[in-house]
Amino acid sequence: MRPRRLLALLAAAVLVVATPTPARADPDPDGTPPGGTIQDELTAATKGYTDAKSKLDTALARQEKFKAELATSTARLAELRDQIAVFAAAAYRAGPGSTVALLLDSGSPDDLAERAGALRQLGVTEDRQLREYNAVLATAGQQQAALDQEINQAKVQADEAARRKAQIQKTLDQLGNGPTAGVPIPAASAAPAPRNPDGSLPNESCSVKDPTTSGCLTPRTLHALQEARKAGFTHFTACFRGGTWGEHPLGRACDFAAAPGGFGGVAAGADRDYGNKLAGWFIANADRLGVLYVIWFHQIWNPAIGWHYYSGDGTPSGNHTNHVHLSER
Repeated sequence: MRPRRLLALLAAAVLVVATPTPARADPDPDGTPPGGTIQDELTAATKGYTDAKSKLDTALARQEKFKAELATSTARLAELRDQIAVFAAAAYRAGPGSTVALLLDSGSPDDLAERAGALRQLGVTEDRQLREYNAVLATAGQQQAALDQEINQAKVQADEAARRKAQIQKTLDQLGNGPTAGVPIPAASAAPAPRNPDGSLPNESCSVKDPTTSGCLTPRTLHALQEARKAGFTHFTACFRGGTWGEHPLGRACDFAAAPGGFGGVAAGADRDYGNKLAGWFIANADRLGVLYVIWFHQIWNPAIGWHYYSGDGTPSGNHTNHVHLSER
């Protein structure tokens, strides 16, 4: 590597470590905030990436539904075209004078009235079918145009989020941080958290009782906790924690101990396996649960860039070697 490039990378690394701005991560049970602006960037990139992906997925799902509805509309259009063709053919064969001739050929006033009524009803029916035909055409076109616009906008947002993701990943690669190995990723099994009609997650406040402390949680965080319990992850857990920064005071984070009874030393053996499986389960269900990031054993994972190195404070809690931290959007 050229000397100038090496010096530039070292300067960037020093800047990230030395910047005193508090990060948004809230991982440490002892209340010590991590330093460095990279966490702020990762949090923003994660939210943008996951929201854009959710909106695009929802728009594409609506597109599939629209295709089915369009097939029904197309079948109806075919019926209407056939019916209109019958009226048109009959009118052509009869000629312009047929209507007057039909009325003049009536044998009595009653017959005249009956024939006039029949002609009027025929005209109403033809007019109604023409109107329905035009309405179906217009509606199908409007739906397709609106859906195309929504998908195009969602793709632009998703592409921009992917570009941002790539930028951050490149920076982390240059700083030499690698991914965590040994965390198994199972099939997703959690029940999905509620979403907005456009696929994004609703904004939630700390409004429900935290069963692990005397504090509160957002409904989505409580849902994630309950789903983890259902999946068999029942070791000691602490969620709400007072403070002025991070997700814990907002009711959007939980610390899941690797040991059954509480936060201890560095996890090993069965406790380490438990933490690996729990971290992998949260990753597998990240989209369903609305996961912002997961921290475990000196590594942090988020949906925007995956795993990368996390620097703690040297303690088992600060380094996250005794518990899995979950933050929710």
